[in-house]
Amino acid sequence: MPEPGSKKYDTRRARLRKDAESSGVSDQDANRAANQELQEGEDRRSRGPRTERGRGPKGERPENAE
Repeated sequence: MPEPGSKKYDTRRARLRKDAESSGVSDQDANRAANQELQEGEDRRSRGPRTERGRGPKGERPENAE
């Protein structure tokens, strides 16, 4: 699942908004519903840094991270 802020997330959100608007939902409610649908669920949370560099400076990393 795409993470908030990514291009894939934004395109899915826009598609969901457009579908909701075409079915008669107001702009604000369509935006809220699209965000809520994309952010629900355990498997849709951020997975954290994926590389060594993403974990920060080597001297500041927690010892048991990995």
